[in-house]
Amino acid sequence: MKLRILGCSGGIGGNFRTTSMLLDNDVLIDAGTGVGDLSVAELCMIDHVFVTHSHLDHIACIPLMVDSVGCMRDKPLTIHATEATLEILRQHIFNWKIWPDFTQIPNAQQSYMRYQAIQLGQAVELRGRKITALPANHVVPAVGFQIDSGAASLVFSGDTTSQDALWEVVNRIANLRYLIIETAFSNAEKELALLSKHLCPSLLAEELLKLKRSPEIFITHLKPGEVELTMQEISECVHGISPVMLQNGHVFEF
Repeated sequence: MKLRILGCSGGIGGNFRTTSMLLDNDVLIDAGTGVGDLSVAELCMIDHVFVTHSHLDHIACIPLMVDSVGCMRDKPLTIHATEATLEILRQHIFNWKIWPDFTQIPNAQQSYMRYQAIQLGQAVELRGRKITALPANHVVPAVGFQIDSGAASLVFSGDTTSQDALWEVVNRIANLRYLIIETAFSNAEKELALLSKHLCPSLLAEELLKLKRSPEIFITHLKPGEVELTMQEISECVHGISPVMLQNGHVFEF
């Protein structure tokens, strides 16, 4: 099983792309602007999108992707998210005002897109791969994901601030190999991090003290103008482990 990072930035500009990860060739974990770098052929192969939450940097390419390749596919694209997130997508994105409702195009019986609700802690199994929603704490309904190949697991925090429930689950994952966790702000913006329910380096350090396992740790969602500063602060705040910056193109095999 391979997970390729298409985007992992908290913003755009130059080579920065927002959150999106391609699992093998048929599953997206979030669908930020990094999806736009895929070819039309690659887009046609995607059957599933697992959405952590409804913010634009994580869903921006879903409307454009389904519009671009829906007519080229022989089955609908399935959007997996919590019912709360699906309702936001229905009301505010695929509402005929911001974008057409592709669950009704060309008709309800043969649509380009379909919704599938997920629940915390319940694994979705796709060809031997298990994807499980994990607790997150953000300003909109949100989850993280555990991706389990059987041999090993990768955990993606999604957008979150302090969340004890996440670590209770993560510490029970016996085959945990990788942890991708956000740090959206520098320490000077701690109040903004708290207000918007993100992490900064000092908050990240507090969260990682709750981790009882020893995965490789990667930092995502860095702001384009604060990458070096935030990574330097992480190295100063986090002791005993050495998180590294996630980058576009990184491939996890597990």
